[in-house]
Amino acid sequence: MEKFFKNKTVLVTGHTGFKGSWISKILSKWNANVIGYSLEAETNPNLYDLLKLDENVTSVIGDIRNLKLLKKTFNEYSPEIVIHMAAQPIVRKSYENPVYTYETNVMGTVNVCECIRECENVESFLNVTTDKVYENKDKNHSFSEDEKLDGYDPYSNSKSCSELVTHSYNNSFFKEQGIKCSTARAGNVIGGGDFAIDRIIPDCVRASINNENIIIRNPHSIRPYQHVLEPLLIYLTIVQKQYHNEKYAGYYNVGPDDVDCITTGEITDLYCKYYNKNNANPIKWINKSDNGPHEAALLKLNNQKIKDTFNWKPVWNIEKAVEKTVEWTKSYINNEDIIECTTNQINEYLKQKGD
Repeated sequence: MEKFFKNKTVLVTGHTGFKGSWISKILSKWNANVIGYSLEAETNPNLYDLLKLDENVTSVIGDIRNLKLLKKTFNEYSPEIVIHMAAQPIVRKSYENPVYTYETNVMGTVNVCECIRECENVESFLNVTTDKVYENKDKNHSFSEDEKLDGYDPYSNSKSCSELVTHSYNNSFFKEQGIKCSTARAGNVIGGGDFAIDRIIPDCVRASINNENIIIRNPHSIRPYQHVLEPLLIYLTIVQKQYHNEKYAGYYNVGPDDVDCITTGEITDLYCKYYNKNNANPIKWINKSDNGPHEAALLKLNNQKIKDTFNWKPVWNIEKAVEKTVEWTKSYINNEDIIECTTNQINEYLKQKGD
């Protein structure tokens, strides 16, 4: 893939976020011309600044709801590939501010699609949504791509709408224009450098830094966890493959195997296992419900389609994913070279993957 992306102009929305920073690092490592469009990073510290990505990325700070500025960015840089990851991604925040969530996740997608429709250079487009787009009745069942889209909460529902917007633009415009379009419904990702609120691994990291107990709201909730490099490399595979052949364009679940769908308590146990190894100040977790809003108790994805289409299989299982997350976190806490640590993890993953 490195050869394919060299000198390609790739526009990444949400580039200052957790996944956006990792994918920008990979693409810049491969000498792609990365154009980022996003708000300023929400947290301090944040991965984008820690990796000094402004040295490698052309960064446009703007709101995805600002169609005028987004069009100006497309017109100025004429991207060949677009990866849309800008979003309001937090379930709880969507309950607190549903209007902003819908404006960002739905109209933001409309704006991106509209810019692509008017841009002559775009060949390949990927909209990254979420595993929460499906109608979920908490049954012991893995969702496949042909099931009903109907997220429960404002975040999940807005992402369902984002999928439908993409489908409509694809059917109405992109196919006729020869623009290859896919969506990726990704599971819960973990990895070094995620400092977001209301996510279990960042909560673990903050507890580690402050030497406090980890607070868990719903220890029995089951989620499909995977290291951030797993979905990012299949995203890049999708945009590469469909760039050359429209048969690869489609709607894909990007999640781990069922064996890596584990409870919040289990993933926190794994974090503590690796963090406490050779650590004079071990940490632990405690269950403390805060009577928050509804969240699904069970969520699994059927990943067979992406396996069959791209001959894909996970590289790092959940235990390895947590181990690498803790490795990165300890490097950060110990003020080690975080750029070197991140680069080494990317290289290790690619070597094991065979790229």
